[in-house]
Amino acid sequence: MKPRIPATVITGFLGAGKTTLIRHLIETANGRRLALIINEFGDLGVDKELLSGCGIDGCNEDNLIELSNGCLCCTVADEFLPTIQKLLDQPSPPDHIVIETSGLALPRPLVKAFDWPEVRSRVTVDGVVAVVDTPAVAEGRFAFDPDAVADEAEADGALAHDDALEELFEDQLACADLVILNKTDLTDDETLGQALATVQGGIRQGVSLIRADHGRVDGQVVLGLEAAAEDDLAARPSHHDGPHDDHDHDDFESFIVDLGPIADPEALEGRVRAAAEAHDILRVKGFLDVPGKPLRHVLQAVGPRIERYFDRPWKADEARASRLVVIGHHGLDRPGIATLLAG
Repeated sequence: MKPRIPATVITGFLGAGKTTLIRHLIETANGRRLALIINEFGDLGVDKELLSGCGIDGCNEDNLIELSNGCLCCTVADEFLPTIQKLLDQPSPPDHIVIETSGLALPRPLVKAFDWPEVRSRVTVDGVVAVVDTPAVAEGRFAFDPDAVADEAEADGALAHDDALEELFEDQLACADLVILNKTDLTDDETLGQALATVQGGIRQGVSLIRADHGRVDGQVVLGLEAAAEDDLAARPSHHDGPHDDHDHDDFESFIVDLGPIADPEALEGRVRAAAEAHDILRVKGFLDVPGKPLRHVLQAVGPRIERYFDRPWKADEARASRLVVIGHHGLDRPGIATLLAG
């Protein structure tokens, strides 16, 4: 009987650094053939584009399968399982499967899918890795004060705490076998300590926790946990336990803003920052056409933090365009945000 192929699930909230981590896994694969499944919330496919254009040997379209529905837990039967079976049925199956979930997806239902008979005999979940945006956690974006909520609830019997971001974050931590505190280079000792205390309060006993910056973690650390996560689902609690592990996707929405050529990316950065502050925006990411530059310009924003860089030359057969996907809570003022970004 052939040994089961290990699969690693990379989870973490929007902008935590999952795609960057995967780039480093590819660079340190040490000859292992990795298959990458990229799941995104939004229609632009930025993460897949960033990986396929990374220039790393072995990172190409054949190794990338993109699920664009935004949440693996919703369509495991319709899309995810056939994708896994397609990989397994190749003449030369991969040595390891790496799955990057959407930042808005729950990891537990995905792990549960690996217990299905069609998959269980051929694949095992080597581990669930949660990537954490350390500065965001230190700023308290995901955590709430339970004592304060209790006081408010007592004062107002109609109050029901329903924080979708917090529940997602807690579910990601509770399901993890390894937690990576990413972007530690953006924190001082005090804020790092605050984030560390928050994360330690949400992980299971025995779960490893490491620090990183720019997702730089060696593949030897992340791949090979041998957790067999599909065998201990009961030990991985979720706010969304139930017959279908449902959660409400109407809490979030995304849309694409088409812009013309961007002669001044720095000015656009200012407009993105202003839009994030004025509206309930969680994430902005996409590509820019900068006139006179042969390279595509990447823009990624998490709240007020923005990163920009040139990643690869524009291809001869692709139209140069500036497109940004905006992700936020349901009810975004789409016209207002688009007008602000357009300047």
